[in-house]
Amino acid sequence: MSTVTTASATREHRITIRSLASRKSKGEPFTMLTAYDFTFARIFDEAGVDVLLVGDSLGNVVQGNDTTLPVTLDEVIYHTRLVARGVRRALIVGDMPFGSYQVGPEDAVRTAIRLVKEGGAHAVKLEGGVDVADSVRRIVLAQIPVMGHVGLTPQSVNRMGGYRVQGRGDEGRQRVIEDALALEAAGVFAIVLEGIPEDLGKEITALVSVPTIGIGAGVHCDAQVLVMHDLLGLNDWTPSFVKQFANLGAEASKAARAYIDEVTNRKFPGEDHVYR
Repeated sequence: MSTVTTASATREHRITIRSLASRKSKGEPFTMLTAYDFTFARIFDEAGVDVLLVGDSLGNVVQGNDTTLPVTLDEVIYHTRLVARGVRRALIVGDMPFGSYQVGPEDAVRTAIRLVKEGGAHAVKLEGGVDVADSVRRIVLAQIPVMGHVGLTPQSVNRMGGYRVQGRGDEGRQRVIEDALALEAAGVFAIVLEGIPEDLGKEITALVSVPTIGIGAGVHCDAQVLVMHDLLGLNDWTPSFVKQFANLGAEASKAARAYIDEVTNRKFPGEDHVYR
């Protein structure tokens, strides 16, 4: 097969916002995972994950912070660039960190442009609903696809008084619905629903025309997202809504102990691991 044909095939199979919209219309769920480097981006992309989010969750799982708030735009751009190098098929979404869009639409547009130009993102994500709708419109006008995020929004941890389930009670429920509808009207191509009751996730998914991506929002969403460290068992603790699909933390610890044993007992390097 020629190089031209191969490149053409790659383009045809790349995930786009249009193909995700088609999935919703057909009732076909899709997947999103976070990624922060070349190696895991390549692994997830080749496995068939549809969307890779370079999340500000890197503040927790990569940097060891208690919240996502310290993460800077330059840091997200750096990690997005690493992920972009490992991807051939998946849609890459760059998270807009705290402080990079809250001042107003002009800052939001500048942030989004940097994530695309410098990071290689195909789209951006920001948290909030009614309060960020104007910024979403401006970014979309700049020809950059936007993913919304409502419900439990980690950048609002101080206002919420911790990581609490949102959308309970009539008032809380209506607030999340209004946020989702405001984002749809502003032009987002998808909405993350985090930490809300399952029946509310189902209702919003039916209300909006764009795909919903659930994390702690139930099975009725159009897609699901997990933080890769939770999926792979690399964290000491995971939220109750997370399913651990592997326990790589235990395997890595086991490998390290075996390595220590073989080095201290002069078993490694062996005959197969030296030059002659």
